[in-house]
Amino acid sequence: MKSFTYVAKDTAGKTLKGVIEAENGQEVLLKIHEQGWFCVSYNENLGSGRKSIYKFGTKELSFCCRQLAAMMTSGLTIVKALDILYKEQEKKGAMQCWLEIYENVQKGATFTEALQEKAGSFPDFFISMVGAGESSGTLDVVMNRLSEHYAKENKTNNKVKGAMTYPLILGIMCVVMVIGMFTLILPSFASMMPREEMPVLSRALMDFSDFLVAKWWILLIIVVIAIIVITYSLKVDSVRLKFDRFKLKCPGVGKLLGTIYTGRFARTLSSLYSSGIPMVECLERSSKVLGNKYIDLCFVQVIDEVKQGQPLSTSIQKTEIFESMFCSIIFVGEESGALDEILEKSADYYEEESDSAIGKLVGMMEPMMIIIMGGAIGLCLAGIFPLLYGNMTNI
Repeated sequence: MKSFTYVAKDTAGKTLKGVIEAENGQEVLLKIHEQGWFCVSYNENLGSGRKSIYKFGTKELSFCCRQLAAMMTSGLTIVKALDILYKEQEKKGAMQCWLEIYENVQKGATFTEALQEKAGSFPDFFISMVGAGESSGTLDVVMNRLSEHYAKENKTNNKVKGAMTYPLILGIMCVVMVIGMFTLILPSFASMMPREEMPVLSRALMDFSDFLVAKWWILLIIVVIAIIVITYSLKVDSVRLKFDRFKLKCPGVGKLLGTIYTGRFARTLSSLYSSGIPMVECLERSSKVLGNKYIDLCFVQVIDEVKQGQPLSTSIQKTEIFESMFCSIIFVGEESGALDEILEKSADYYEEESDSAIGKLVGMMEPMMIIIMGGAIGLCLAGIFPLLYGNMTNI
């Protein structure tokens, strides 16, 4: 199957542009004619024999779900809704992705099957929810839930990015300040006293300053190698497992991360379970959304126990990941038979707690950066003052 870019006109004379898949030019003309349009021109996209992969962000997913929900609620079929949706996409990659989905559905595939072929573009959670919606005949309702879910997730991501701006600026300033002091300020004091007569701290700082000025590239190589080693080490399952466990057990930070994970888990489990997806699949999908290897490992045991008939609240309590109140809420939901409603209400509560935890977590970084900057300045001054004092006594 080849990809073609076309220019066409509709019955009103409006110019339409898009991308279409076909075996040859004749099929392109046929498909455009079937839409009731007149083809002006078309060109084959070279190297388009492979399927396009476009990664959708949370904001884009929220918008697309809201559009599909509105169209299906109005009575449009999924085929017509997808036809309209792909034409509204501004980015070429997104348009191509939705076009391929539209064509697969038009050929007889279900919406879920078409999404599974584009699994690299859409999250597993999204595909699972669509599958549940198609099975239960409530795809429009599920699309509304997905729109709200990704809108809230996008809001949380924006809060994290906004809160990280100030600590990031402080960190950059700290690095620039230290480099400036060691390369510009300290060398100007080197001639005030013979190197062998300097105090130990002053001599060490001067030696490091000389090294930084003359062989800065060695330090740069060390930093780059360290970043590469850390990045690839975290891709090793055993190392990532220990790191993720450390994050949850770390004093101060671990409790805040636990609150954030509880909020995300509650919302995801609520969305999946209320859509009619079996509890075992809900747990599998919900744990993977958190992106923590240690939690994934703990949930292997939870899923096994749930399969054997044990209550979900009891199994989750054993993991010691979530706080006791959340486990008690799940227990009440199981006993009352209203687990979906209680999960939805608890998700709202824990999302607010999660926002507060994110603020506290980022807020802890600001004083740490200030302390590091103060320590660096103090260290340099402690090395400079003896040189100044010694030069004054010689005068």
